Amino acid sequence: MKPVEVTGVPQQQVGIGMVCPFDMALDRELWRWMPDSASIYFTRTGFIDAPVDVDLCRDLNNHADITAAVRSITAVGPRVVGYACASGSFVYGMTGARELSHCMVAAGAAAAVTTSEALVRALDVMNLSRIAVATPYTSALTGLLCDFIGEAGRTVVSQAGLGRDHEIWTIPYAVTCDLIRAADHPDADAIFVSCTNLWTYEILGLMEAELGKPVLSANQVTAWATLSDAGLVAESLSGDDGQSLFARVA
Repeated sequence: MKPVEVTGVPQQQVGIGMVCPFDMALDRELWRWMPDSASIYFTRTGFIDAPVDVDLCRDLNNHADITAAVRSITAVGPRVVGYACASGSFVYGMTGARELSHCMVAAGAAAAVTTSEALVRALDVMNLSRIAVATPYTSALTGLLCDFIGEAGRTVVSQAGLGRDHEIWTIPYAVTCDLIRAADHPDADAIFVSCTNLWTYEILGLMEAELGKPVLSANQVTAWATLSDAGLVAESLSGDDGQSLFARVA
């Protein structure tokens, strides 16, 4: 048999490191925003046997755990590292979110951003100040997110939550759409849908069209901020999918 002639080289990739909580089930969703020139290198923090509540999220803010995770992926040279956890990065306020980014840089990341910082950056770019909040969380955790957004200089005009403390990744799209509708308010400039373990990619454009305002999600802003820091956001979505964040900056 004649040998197959192979030419060319593999497409060179820009690496994006992604530190996730141990129970992150939505790796595939984050991939949806990636252009062909980017690869995500995922790693996870250690297992914690507890419900998704304030105490767990404080544990997810463990700098030693995150330092070890970042060091495990710097071997493959990512251009930026994201911490893909909303609650784990807003639970200690703006200071806590910034300290996490500093921790990742100290561990070897060339650049770093947390989901909560990514949200603030997106609100800055889109000039959004009055926010409706939709979460799958318990009321206590939703309250801390509202506090974080207030600390970032925005006004939370309304909120809605599902009160879930486990298996958030199993929530159907229809339930999330109803949650977004419940959170919306006439005074809201935009709606933020929190939790990187909540599926949102397929519905963001649909809900923006229905409600007539930006609908941002935790995974979306994390993907956008890491792509921005990697210099690749213009290669990602064109905005044809109806997601105004990417349409605004692409």
